[in-house]
Amino acid sequence: MKAWVDHRVYTIALRKMPEFLEVFHRLAMPVLMDTLGHPLGFWTSVVGPQNQFIHLWGYDDLADYERRCQARDSHPEFPAYLAASGHLITSQETRLVRAVALA
Repeated sequence: MKAWVDHRVYTIALRKMPEFLEVFHRLAMPVLMDTLGHPLGFWTSVVGPQNQFIHLWGYDDLADYERRCQARDSHPEFPAYLAASGHLITSQETRLVRAVALA
């Protein structure tokens, strides 16, 4: 289990989820796999706020998070994803959460 999780929620414009998913898969995923590694998973909302795309990425520590985010943000192909998805995302929420041991 990763010690830190980047929990991202993107709210997608009404009826634009299929277009967003295609753009994300085609333009973001190659960059993210190259810089962030394998995600913990992807989800879309069913109950509650609608049109949300949720993705989780695990990190060993804050230094790991900062290093990989810097690699993503400076990747030469990342601006193409940002340009192609800008009109599709209406809001973004990013939470960095830390694992706790309760047992």
